[in-house]
Amino acid sequence: MTFEDMMKMKRLGETAVSPDGKWLAYSVTTVSLDQNTRTAELWLKKIAGGEPQHMTVARPGDGGLQFSPDGQRILLLSSRTGSEQIWLADFDPATGATSNEKELTSISTGTGDALWSPDGKSIVFTSAVYPDCPAITAADFATGDKCNATRDAARAANPVKAQIFTHLLFRHWNHFTGDKRFHLFDLSVESGAMRDLNPGDTHDVPPFSLEGSGCGCAFSPDSKELAYTEKDVPEPAISTNADIFTLDLTDPAAKAVKVSTSPGGDFSPAYSPDGKWLAWRSQARAGYESDKFRLVLYDRTAKTIRDLMPNFDRWVDEFAWAPDSKQIYFTSEVAGASPVMVTDLNGKIEPFFDLGTLSDLHPLPDNHTVLCTWSTVERPGEIISLSTAASSTHEEKALKLFGEHAAKELHSNGPVTTLHFKQLTNLNGRLLSQLDTSQIESFWFTAKDGTKLEGFLIRPPEFDAAKKYPVKFLIHGGPQGAWDESWSYRWNPELFAANGYVVVMINPRGSTGYGQAFVEGVSGDWGGKPYTDLMTGLDYAEQHFPFIDKTRECALGASYGGYMANWVLGHTDRFKCIVTHDGMFNPESAYGSTDELWFNEWEFRGKPWDYYGKPDAENPYREWSPALSAKNFKTPTLVVHGQLDYRLDLSEGLQLFTTLQRLGVPSKMLYFPDEGHWVLKPQNSRLWWKTVNDWVDEWTAKQGTGTRD
Repeated sequence: MTFEDMMKMKRLGETAVSPDGKWLAYSVTTVSLDQNTRTAELWLKKIAGGEPQHMTVARPGDGGLQFSPDGQRILLLSSRTGSEQIWLADFDPATGATSNEKELTSISTGTGDALWSPDGKSIVFTSAVYPDCPAITAADFATGDKCNATRDAARAANPVKAQIFTHLLFRHWNHFTGDKRFHLFDLSVESGAMRDLNPGDTHDVPPFSLEGSGCGCAFSPDSKELAYTEKDVPEPAISTNADIFTLDLTDPAAKAVKVSTSPGGDFSPAYSPDGKWLAWRSQARAGYESDKFRLVLYDRTAKTIRDLMPNFDRWVDEFAWAPDSKQIYFTSEVAGASPVMVTDLNGKIEPFFDLGTLSDLHPLPDNHTVLCTWSTVERPGEIISLSTAASSTHEEKALKLFGEHAAKELHSNGPVTTLHFKQLTNLNGRLLSQLDTSQIESFWFTAKDGTKLEGFLIRPPEFDAAKKYPVKFLIHGGPQGAWDESWSYRWNPELFAANGYVVVMINPRGSTGYGQAFVEGVSGDWGGKPYTDLMTGLDYAEQHFPFIDKTRECALGASYGGYMANWVLGHTDRFKCIVTHDGMFNPESAYGSTDELWFNEWEFRGKPWDYYGKPDAENPYREWSPALSAKNFKTPTLVVHGQLDYRLDLSEGLQLFTTLQRLGVPSKMLYFPDEGHWVLKPQNSRLWWKTVNDWVDEWTAKQGTGTRD
């Protein structure tokens, strides 16, 4: 596989299922390297089978797919007339034909993340507005919209681009937050009248999420109530607390009511189809973004909250109610995979499907079929359907990459369940059939303190066990993240292996999918056990895979992986080279230049000045500072950083590169003026892969003869 091959792959995006469970709508993005663009197109397909058909009313770049509750219309978000607006089109459930598209909104601030009400009479959407402008109401749209339009025009025309800050979080991830805030709007489908549901609110509703969780809101089944997430705190930069609010939509004067009680984050509200329950993902502790995500149920009558699965020691990543309200499907990362599981309302958990990484759940009306997105290290996302039927046989059938098959999951109680698997899309089958990719191999080893740890290995194409291969040692970010069986377009293990390398990946302390205590093993100990875990895992791989050439190894990491690459730089000479992307170099300076301070304050157990006057050994900001080991730097290092990375400021990369240059360590810096924490533009991505691979090739080209500790 080459980089160009990867860019040719079609990327599955958002999905939607018709209310009768017969039609699938989905987005597919293609990349043009020449034009440096990504373009999304919308498709329709019968779930029962047949060829996909292009959605004729859609234009390139359209998204926001939503079927109307009666299945007769499709909602789109489109920028074809300028700013992104809501469009509706007729849909024929018999043929899949779409027609008669029309623009429903014309709000100057644009629309996003739309959600149709169950009764089909209204749509909730998000829009970024100036909170101090007059609120947009059903009775008066023009005044508030004109205020926002005038402010936007004046800002664009003003030659002075200076900003004045009076609070923190003035910039976030890759942009300056400015004066506008996202609000939820309620739109009448019939009249087009709309109203701001968060008038005057100075917080974003919903709060920003890396998971892209839409509007962060849900309608009650009778369409009379809306539940949504808001981070209603005095200083968002130091708090992870987000709460669930409910709003009576039948009363324009109604005030939102907070129903969650946790001091941590509460996200993803979803009503049960029978209206009795409101479920959401909840964290118990304040200030900790990697606290366990529990699934909680709110009894709407009794107004009580309970943890549905208190003994489940993994995160609930996403969930969806079964149509009969008796079960909830959910995904959870478990030891390098992300299976679908199911729980009843008593918290009894059973496995459902556990191959690769599964996401974007859509339970169908039959109560035993779920559509979801499936990906592995070897293949990008495809849509599959999973359905179960009781069986007492133990017939085993091998999983096929395409078509329908039967597999089994042994439940803790009852008979074996036969699982019917069907792949509904095949976006990249022809291309993948031409590529030599390797399956990911899992291995387990024991850490120095006796903890069991997991690692992964990928062999290069045309592998020959009699040969010795150099190693790319990948270190994941987070630090509360994990290597798993999923596809990536940024750090793709198959592409790292493609030019003749063995790829080794370790999930050290702090990794997700191994229980909450394991997740918490990194906080306050960034360069401690996680570092020894990584080195012990690499030692194990060297000892048990004889085709590894331990004299030709390069360590590569981004984000926390970049921090760890910097830490490795000062604590071992075992690697021939290092690649560090957007990593923390100086924790003390990083505290003052990051956007959300709660992260640093939790991970380093306080603020830097809390430790002034104390020995470095008692100060996590200095005990775990790669900068303070600079005198040990010897390994050739490639530094990569983006100007728009406000989570780990460019200054961290510049400090490291300056230090390496002054020490005379062979080094190079790849600087992106137009990228943030991730390299996203196609041509920038091509340069990234070429520069990184060339650097590794340069320093691992010849077999070493020396010894190392």
